[in-house]
Amino acid sequence: MKRMYYLTSNLDSTEQISNDIHAAGITDWHFHVLSKDEAGLDRRHIQGANLFHKHDIIRYGERGALLGFCLALLATGCAVRAEIFGAGAGGFVYVATFGLITLFGAWLGGLMGLASENQTIAQFHAEIDSGKYLILIDIRRDQEEAIRNLMATRHPEARLVQVGSTFIHPFQTAGGTPA
Repeated sequence: MKRMYYLTSNLDSTEQISNDIHAAGITDWHFHVLSKDEAGLDRRHIQGANLFHKHDIIRYGERGALLGFCLALLATGCAVRAEIFGAGAGGFVYVATFGLITLFGAWLGGLMGLASENQTIAQFHAEIDSGKYLILIDIRRDQEEAIRNLMATRHPEARLVQVGSTFIHPFQTAGGTPA
């Protein structure tokens, strides 16, 4: 899916955009708003962004899982060769060890991601801090033209600032190149 990022400067406009986007068939699962005025969003029943939008939990979790996978290969290979669980240990013990190390890497990576701001959202940090509203709209490719037309005709005050993907590449920077 694609993600369109719009900036607008007031809550009334954001509420009207929310209503129009919902009328166009976009559900709350695919519409989120980032703002420092979260109470205002709640009062107007506008879908705010969640932790996964605000922080890089997924990106760092994927990195942790990849690192855990590599370490699990090494550790499990050494454990098999040294027979640390004994000569009669079944394959399940080694598979479980492999899985636990990989999952530990994903968990640790996710915790690191929780401590860092989402790199895509970080580009708009100054605007959000100054009181603007960042609107995230997730769409299928065939919906893009209709949403662009809707926003251009009904909400010219909202500025399209970026079009990206909802897919999170673990090694891609905010500019779109792998790290």
